[in-house]
Amino acid sequence: MAEEIVNRVAQSKLVTFNLEEYYPEGARLSFDISDWLQDGFVLREKEFRQQAKEYDWATFKGTYVALNCSTDAIVPAWAYMLVSTYLEGVAKKTVIGDLEMLETVLYAEIIDKLDVSGLEDQPVIIKGCSRKPVPKNAYVLLTNKLQPVVKSLMYGEACSSVPLYKKPKNQI
Repeated sequence: MAEEIVNRVAQSKLVTFNLEEYYPEGARLSFDISDWLQDGFVLREKEFRQQAKEYDWATFKGTYVALNCSTDAIVPAWAYMLVSTYLEGVAKKTVIGDLEMLETVLYAEIIDKLDVSGLEDQPVIIKGCSRKPVPKNAYVLLTNKLQPVVKSLMYGEACSSVPLYKKPKNQI
């Protein structure tokens, strides 16, 4: 007679933390300031301000926006700040950088607000695979948040995890 298969992972105290579950819904858009620069490189203040004033900002309603410049132009900080004033109250969030930087900022805010006290002295695995664009920085930020609290920290799946941290016995 065959021996019964026991799912030891399901019976363990192992807590799986899936960053994908915290993914903020909403479109992510990139806004390239170089389109408003003369030849993509020279910022002329009067023309730049006029472009910003006449632009249809409604296209960014309810989105997350990454402001960037795709050329090697030297763009003063005030130009990004000016664009962000038009996006205030329209976009959910505006950052300077690429879409990965945008995701990192979103996750940094989420992770900062997480209450992880319920994970105290628990073995935790941070789920690795996701269908949504979870940035690598989010994994590092979560590791930094969890390490002082958890008993052990792993990455991956329960069946094939990579150990990252184990609290010394004298601290348990």
